[in-house]
Amino acid sequence: MSHFKSAEEAAAAGKYVRTVRSFVKREGRLTKGQAAAIERLWPSIGLTLEKGLLDLTAVFGRKAPVTLEIGFGMGHSLVEMAANAPERDFIGIEVHEPGVGTCLMAVEEAGVDNLRVFHEDAVEVLKHCISDESLNCVQIFFPDPWHKKRHHKRRIVQPEFVQLLTQKIESGGIIHLATDWENYAEHMLEVLSSAANLSNLSSSGSYVPRPDSRPKTKFERRGEGKGHGVWDLQFQIK
Repeated sequence: MSHFKSAEEAAAAGKYVRTVRSFVKREGRLTKGQAAAIERLWPSIGLTLEKGLLDLTAVFGRKAPVTLEIGFGMGHSLVEMAANAPERDFIGIEVHEPGVGTCLMAVEEAGVDNLRVFHEDAVEVLKHCISDESLNCVQIFFPDPWHKKRHHKRRIVQPEFVQLLTQKIESGGIIHLATDWENYAEHMLEVLSSAANLSNLSSSGSYVPRPDSRPKTKFERRGEGKGHGVWDLQFQIK
């Protein structure tokens, strides 16, 4: 067991401490289309940790409410949301490169210009690139449920992570989560309800109906056809 209180403290002492990650990188082979989209669009749409703390007004060339999505998968619903809300700006974070490539292909096809993308670990992006109280909304849809009990510690929605999120969201801003695993939904509800600076937007103190702003994915529609449930949560920064 390390005697360091944090990874940052260990790093300052020249030591490396392994941290628990909420994802496993499964880098599939890029298709030609994905690779070509990244080559064409990354210079104008891609964001990197090396740029440090972002000036979001400069990034988008305007001042507008910003939605950050963590783990956008192939990006189809994120691009649809950006297309449907041109008055907002969007940032997507995804660790899997084929998903980034597919998202950029969809960006090009839809012709949206209010979306930027990170191919990075979301925790590192939040810590090093996003200013406090700069976001209007953070959304995490269908994160890896890590359904085995011994893996629950890998779930991204944990008290420390929610505390980090709330630092980055402005007063009145929203955290929007969705999952198709009831046990994870219960865990999310418990974690967010325990945060002192969050207020549940559900009138029943539990879950909310799927907002029209969140498009249904093919996976979600297929699951509903089999009788699977989906749970949405929306909490507001006090």
